[in-house]
Amino acid sequence: MNAGGQIMHHLKRVQHYLDSTAKAKVDQRYIEVPDKPWRIILNYKTNGVEVDYNQELDYPALNDHVEWQLCFEPPMASSVGFWVGYRGTGLSYSYSLNKNAGRYFTFSSTGAKYGLSFRLRRFNISEVTFSAKETENQQTQDYEKSGNMPSPVWIRSVYVNGYYVFNGRRYSQAAAYNQSVIQRRSAGSFLIGATWYQSSFDYSDMSNYAFMMIAQGIHRIKVHQANIGFGYGYNFVPFRGLVINAMTMPTLSVYNRVKIDKYDFNYELTPETGQVDDYGKWDPQTKKWENGKSKKPMRLATGPDDVVRYWDLDSEVDYSALRLNVDLRLGITYNWKNCYLGFQAQFNNFTYKKDQSKVTLTEGFAKVALGVRL
Repeated sequence: MNAGGQIMHHLKRVQHYLDSTAKAKVDQRYIEVPDKPWRIILNYKTNGVEVDYNQELDYPALNDHVEWQLCFEPPMASSVGFWVGYRGTGLSYSYSLNKNAGRYFTFSSTGAKYGLSFRLRRFNISEVTFSAKETENQQTQDYEKSGNMPSPVWIRSVYVNGYYVFNGRRYSQAAAYNQSVIQRRSAGSFLIGATWYQSSFDYSDMSNYAFMMIAQGIHRIKVHQANIGFGYGYNFVPFRGLVINAMTMPTLSVYNRVKIDKYDFNYELTPETGQVDDYGKWDPQTKKWENGKSKKPMRLATGPDDVVRYWDLDSEVDYSALRLNVDLRLGITYNWKNCYLGFQAQFNNFTYKKDQSKVTLTEGFAKVALGVRL
């Protein structure tokens, strides 16, 4: 058998396996496995993301406490894409219709009792809302301003999700979200799920030095997080062809690794107003000013002679405590003949914290899909 024949032989074995597993161990009164195994889906998706970066600073000698936040909330991003697959396994690609909203690549596979999906996204954003609250001698002042970062912030996320359905004979998560099967009667099931999530928040271009100095040198945060959860899903079938699904799954992070990259500077931001003209020249070899001090006070309103020098510090890695995240989903699908129209929405929330820095990433999407079975 030549190489081409061997490939076709293995592909037929894979198809036979997918066909047999799709029809096995399901109650056909509740779950229908379509005879046509191939599916092509065109979809339109609207995606929303919000990233909040919080930092707290204390100046005990001045009885001064400052809390500030950077909020990145790009406009709702729209994308068009396609999904091609056999039974419950296939690949998807989406292209954003908005500038700098990023691209999506996903892989998914579902069976009677399991589901697995992989999602990759990367985008950058300059628009930011800066807010701060300063408490000095029990007097509080609030400040808020919107604008652009001097250089964009890059945000990257990888999301891997898997689940197991206890009542896989009568309930199918895929009926509403993957459409590889059709739910014929209402049914529900408890689910156990696991997720792997990693992301990076990077604004290390030196033109953003003022924000880095406020953040005590932090310019990049990377997180790796593993979560497990227990939830419940229900498929409501009011009449043949229509299924409405709702699923909720609180998850607990059992592995939460945060890596912080920092710069050190020859200047420091300080609320003190003192004499700063006796520092002399900066020596890049000793990393000290001429008067022997390593840092010179600087205000946010800098002058033309203020040249900020910086250098890398060793990365800090922290394994933080358990954290609670949320996975919420809603799906609606209507089937007729060999076609179907689907709607689904999903919401995820992730939080990671290091010392006095905290980053919260909230992401959700709504998607409309039109598919055909071949």
